Amino acid sequence: MGERYDHKKIEYKWQNFWEESKLFKVEEDPDKEKYYLLEMFPYPSGDIHMGHVRNYTIGDVVARYKRMQGFNVLHPMGWDAFGMPAENAAIANNSHPAKWTYKNIDTMRFQLKRIGFSYDWDREIATCSPEYYRWEQWLFLKMYEKGMAYRKESFVNWCEPCQTVLANEQVEAGMCWRCGKQVRQKKLWQWFFRITDYSEDLLVYCDKLPGWPDKVITMQKNWIGKSIGAEILFPIENIDEQIPVFTTRQDTVCGATFMCLAPEHPLVLKLSKGTQQEDEVREFIERMAMQNRSSRAVESYEKEGVFIGAFCINPLSGRRMPIYTANFALMEYGTGAVMSVPAHDQRDFEFARKYGLDIVVVVKPYDDDLDPAAMTEAFAGEGIMVNSGQFDGMDSVKALDEIASFVEQKGMGKKTASFRLRDWGISRQRYWGAPIPMIHCKTCGIVPVPGEDLPVLLPEDADLLEGGRSPLSTLDYFEKVTCPACGSPEAKRETDTMDTFVESSWYYERYCSPNYDSGMFDIKAVDYWMPVDQYIGGVEHAILHLLYSRYYTRVLNDLGLVKYKEPFTRLLTQGMVCKETVSCPEHGFLLPEEMEGSGADRHCKKCSKAITVGRVEKMSKSKKNVVDPNVLLEKYGADTTRLFCLFAAPPERDLEWSEQGVEGGYRFLNRVWRLASNWIDSIKEAPPFDGSTDQLKGRIRDLFKKTHATTNKVTKDIEDRFHFNTAISATMELVNAMHGIDPEENDPQIRGVMRLAMESVILLLSPIVPHFAEELWEAIGYDSSVLLAPWPSYSEDALIKDDLLIVVQVNGKLRSRFSVDADVDDNTIKELALSDERVQKFIKDKPIKKVIVVKKKLVNIVV
Repeated sequence: MGERYDHKKIEYKWQNFWEESKLFKVEEDPDKEKYYLLEMFPYPSGDIHMGHVRNYTIGDVVARYKRMQGFNVLHPMGWDAFGMPAENAAIANNSHPAKWTYKNIDTMRFQLKRIGFSYDWDREIATCSPEYYRWEQWLFLKMYEKGMAYRKESFVNWCEPCQTVLANEQVEAGMCWRCGKQVRQKKLWQWFFRITDYSEDLLVYCDKLPGWPDKVITMQKNWIGKSIGAEILFPIENIDEQIPVFTTRQDTVCGATFMCLAPEHPLVLKLSKGTQQEDEVREFIERMAMQNRSSRAVESYEKEGVFIGAFCINPLSGRRMPIYTANFALMEYGTGAVMSVPAHDQRDFEFARKYGLDIVVVVKPYDDDLDPAAMTEAFAGEGIMVNSGQFDGMDSVKALDEIASFVEQKGMGKKTASFRLRDWGISRQRYWGAPIPMIHCKTCGIVPVPGEDLPVLLPEDADLLEGGRSPLSTLDYFEKVTCPACGSPEAKRETDTMDTFVESSWYYERYCSPNYDSGMFDIKAVDYWMPVDQYIGGVEHAILHLLYSRYYTRVLNDLGLVKYKEPFTRLLTQGMVCKETVSCPEHGFLLPEEMEGSGADRHCKKCSKAITVGRVEKMSKSKKNVVDPNVLLEKYGADTTRLFCLFAAPPERDLEWSEQGVEGGYRFLNRVWRLASNWIDSIKEAPPFDGSTDQLKGRIRDLFKKTHATTNKVTKDIEDRFHFNTAISATMELVNAMHGIDPEENDPQIRGVMRLAMESVILLLSPIVPHFAEELWEAIGYDSSVLLAPWPSYSEDALIKDDLLIVVQVNGKLRSRFSVDADVDDNTIKELALSDERVQKFIKDKPIKKVIVVKKKLVNIVV
């Protein structure tokens, strides 16, 4: 081996070896236990960033570790290539989405290989490939056939200049994030998946995912949002129609004094038509259409509404209730109608005070009465029922069930549960996505594309229109089609494309048989590999991607394509990579290369003004607190970069960037390299010591025990907790112990134990710094890859801690002895000595002047 650690030469050598030998290629093997390790695949929208590096390094360590343990490991990689991220990046760079995407895939693949990840590249997929989305379209047709997919009108965030639908996250202060123009609510025909059919099952199985973080389970439960209550029917005055209202506070129904409907509710325009309120209602609806109608945004608005000129009847109290349309009522919750009980709901209370509406108390505190006129806020607690007819005097908690049963018996409503979860709208008025395989015919209506005509190809030679608008509806060769049902030549193809979350909801199954051309996947391969044993990704995907994947798996299960309901057995959500922000008062945020000086003396290169160091935040291009992985790879190498990502913090915590930390990792690898170089001639031909602890003594005995203890700790840290930082720390301690042995000592036992320790260090580090470990493994005489070596074992006997005999003196005279574990600290020894019964006889009540602990051998107490 060379005297100097040359990371460039070593990494290039072993990356070529891995690729040429197909070391990471894997097939189903019924005689071996499988382990499917998967990280969330990336959008190919540019170069990889440090978040990618950390995520994929964590996964690669586990994949390599499991393979060395004898598992048949599937570790694939691919590209979430459709959707707005790739499309927007292409627009920003004046490129075509297809060209931009394929170029970035090539770039990112090269970068991932350069970091040494153990992917089976023969299984690589890109979701923009027709071979992939063909089967997505096939499943859409199956779902449509079963009633799982349907089309309806729905309100969306619409940007007129961009001619597109925007997600809530893309609406900034009511404006389009791209063009800055006003966004409005618009009713469009959209395609939906009936995810709500699985609401209860998705919720129940949240408690059957023990390998998932509690915070993710909680987020999923909250998003599904089950509420137990009652649906109560409020008859509309003068017409034969009722307003269904879902409530969890049916105990307060007699206190409902007005009704609020969401501005999007179909009854708002219907009931206001022809009344004096019609114009005011239309103006209010139009104004609400210009607002962000997400639940989060609505919570921050001042409560406002408009009387729509109609009344309904409270079915329990008989009260005539005015109907309002209000900005806080949402179509996405319950039925889009709110029975407003101002005495017992703060939002309703504020609205009633603002518009002079009646307040009726129906639940009073257990020990007090309430005067509606004197109330300054709503009373939302439990208490005694009042002004509620036959339910007066009843405890309000008991009244919940009593009233629900009463309305059900009287035909006024029913006991029910409501879910926050809404059906999944998958239509996107975008170009860069999988075409929805449906045809619109004037005679036949909606007609599915015949299965034999799949895939419906996205024309990759089409150019985006001004503002990034989709060209699909302008392309006659794409849109115009013959109706497969009646043969009419005037039929039109659906020009919406699918939400990119559809692609990412089944890609893990496609990895099992990526080249299979007779179905979505080879069922036998999926039966062997699925479910994914360990899934790794950012917590920002805790709701939508993971929930949609769980739903999609249930669809596949119901269609008989898979045997399981949950796609991911264990889930790890890694923390963010963070770095301090630095800014100039004139030029804003600065990149490191835009500054001069060091420490507190740094200043802006452009204007020489002193810089301001801001908060440590998630790395982002906008705040310029990014580190280019390519710079790290060039200067320090892939292994040092990997080592830093794993050592700086546990995987679930945020990692704070530190140049000193990277340099520290580089120094450690060089230290191991020098240690191996110094010992290579002595141990290359020596067999590893395989005897027992009893055959050794002194420092070499300590090193033998340290080697086994380190192997035990590293194994448990990786297996049980994924705490790679403490695993690395333990290995560093072992290396320190090895440095205490002199290479000049010509003793067979020393050479054998050092050989064992050196092999253990290499094997324990191999999942973390694989190129470095391969080179050292070869240097000590092995001719096969370190990845093919078994994970090191440890002896339980060697883990038994030695006892130390402690002698206790009082004023220099021997008074007692006791034994302690070898790793006990001085404070514990001191406390044990002072509490010893024999010592106590000689101390008695005398004041203790001094207690001296000498090298874990002697304690001298001076009184």
